[in-house]
Amino acid sequence: MAFQAEGQRPAPRPTSPDAQAYLRDYGTLLEAVPFPSLVVDHRWDVVLANSAFRTLFRAAGPHPTAMPDDNFLRFVLFHPDASDVLGEHESSWCLPMLAHFAATLERHGHDPGLQAVRRDIAQDPLMEAAYRQGLPHRGVRAVGARAVEHDGAVRPLHHPDPRRGTTECRVVVETPPALGELGYTRLTLVLREPRRAPHRPPRARRSPSHLRVVPAAE
Repeated sequence: MAFQAEGQRPAPRPTSPDAQAYLRDYGTLLEAVPFPSLVVDHRWDVVLANSAFRTLFRAAGPHPTAMPDDNFLRFVLFHPDASDVLGEHESSWCLPMLAHFAATLERHGHDPGLQAVRRDIAQDPLMEAAYRQGLPHRGVRAVGARAVEHDGAVRPLHHPDPRRGTTECRVVVETPPALGELGYTRLTLVLREPRRAPHRPPRARRSPSHLRVVPAAE
């Protein structure tokens, strides 16, 4: 079970031997879960990810800062291959993550990792417009106000395993007290039975600027 972090920086490790042992054992537990599951810090740097998670995103091409098992927030917002796996990418994944990021930045405004994400958002005019509007009203109407919360949200996926194919997952967020004391949160994507959908033709590779549901600010 690998410890990961944004970019190439090593993930922060707990200094207490008891905390280190707990995290190792928690990694063993995570690996036994059949659904994609990961542990992140407040920056969404990935601390632990199981094999099912890596399988789900195995086809993601290389990216200097937005690999799914490095920083999941950056993957959702900036990786050009994110929509290959995350169905209804803009409305069901991007916009809720932007809203969550805005709330996190209010609590951790001086965090350099979060500030770097904020600067990258500003480079995309459409994403910047979405961020400045909070969660755009049109996006809320499209996905429902409940969808801005991760825990309990049902979101579409395109699984690389053809037996799964186009399906949905329920996002389950759970943080045991010992994990929370380390500043970490666990998310599990509980896969549902696949939906019957027409075959999706291959698409052209998308540029990093891809948010379309929100008009650019005038």
